[in-house]
Amino acid sequence: MDLQGFLLRARVLKLYRQALRAARKAPHDSRAELKQIIRQEMESNRDCKDRQKIRFLISEGTERLKGLTEMLGMQGHC
Repeated sequence: MDLQGFLLRARVLKLYRQALRAARKAPHDSRAELKQIIRQEMESNRDCKDRQKIRFLISEGTERLKGLTEMLGMQGHC
């Protein structure tokens, strides 16, 4: 794996860890399901070798994570 591949892999793993941390803020009864969905999303693209697609998926995942954290953050304010 070259440096570019290593850096992309690190970004993917960082996003995965952030998503799992965000899932901890979900209501207890939906936490396990949310973690499973996050894992399935990651697993479905595990074998992707196209770096352009990986960058796109990271960008898309980051936006989805942002929406999730905003939604979970607002739950306590209702």
